[in-house]
This record gives sequence, C-alpha cells and structure tokens, in this order.
Amino acid sequence: MPAEIRRTITHIQHTHNEGGKPLAEPTLLVAAVAIIRNPWFGRGFVENLKPEIRDLGPELGKLLTDMVLAVTGDKLEGYGKASVVGIGGEIEHAQALTHTVWFGNQYRDAVDAKTYLAFANLRGAAGCPLVIPLMDKHDAGRRSHYQTIHLNIPDAPADDEIVIALGASVGGHPHHRIGDRYEDLKEMGHDVDNPAGV
Repeated sequence: MPAEIRRTITHIQHTHNEGGKPLAEPTLLVAAVAIIRNPWFGRGFVENLKPEIRDLGPELGKLLTDMVLAVTGDKLEGYGKASVVGIGGEIEHAQALTHTVWFGNQYRDAVDAKTYLAFANLRGAAGCPLVIPLMDKHDAGRRSHYQTIHLNIPDAPADDEIVIALGASVGGHPHHRIGDRYEDLKEMGHDVDNPAGV
C-alpha cells in the first residue's frame, strides 16, 4: 500500500547574522516534509500497526532523504526527524511512522550516520508548530550541532493526516560557544567515553 501523499515541502533556511554578529559562513538548515493521509484514521483502535509501518516506512524514508540530500549533498552534518498527527489520530500514529528502522535507516544509511536520530512527535491541529531537533550524525555529544528547525504548515495536518519530516544541518548553530559535553564531563570527573553522563 503506497502512502497517500497530499503535498511535499522543502524548507531551506540560511542564517547570515546572529546576535548582531555576522557569520563567516552562513549556516544551512533544511527540512523535508510530507503530508500524508493517516493510514489508521477512522479504523478505531488498531492493535497491530506493523503492516503499515513496513509498507510506508521505507517509502517515506527514502522520499524525504532524497529531498534533503538534493539540497545538502554530502555536506550534511546534523540530522533529526519529527512528526505531527492530526487531531483525529493517536500520538502513536505519529510515532509509528518515524520510530522505526524501516523509516530511519533510509536516512542513516544514506548519510553513513553513527548516532540515533533526534526526534519530536506530537498531535495537533492545522498550523501547529513542527519542531525538528537535530544532532551531529556521528557524535551525540557534539553540542555545537544541537539545534532545532521550527516551521508550521497553515493547512496541515488535517484531522486525518500525519506530517512526517526529516531535518538536516550544514554547520552547527551560529556562534557556538557553550562547549561540548566531553569538556563538562572531564571537569566533573566523569567518564568522557560516556557522553550521556550516566
């Protein structure tokens, strides 16, 4: 069963100046978005979501990955994912199509990533915020690449839709100067090989 896609969107953002200080080289944020019909809408409580996950995950993962890479090429450094399900669906429907390797590994494999995909999932009405958190594709402790893409789509998601998105960055956030997790852990006497600090 192919995805019922209403629209795709590529969002591109360059930052040239932050905090009143120009950047030597503008940073780039990219979001690839698909608005699809929720495959579980109107079916009541569906116990097993896996058939649709396996059908739609690879298709949507490849589509959105290709959209991102069409802009960033091999310069991509940070990445993440997000989804918003319409009010007529469950938050689990939003999570089902992004929290699966059927979807995420299309992106990870294409960019040779070593970290997990940062994520955000929520339920909301048309025009609600879409927030895509990002992190370095190779180093989960590299704080310079912790940033977020914010956007909204005035007419999505409808009650019977899901907005699925991948995000990417070329460069870290502007004028990064808060150090890395490794520096904090070292100063605190913790294991620097354990970036989570647990």
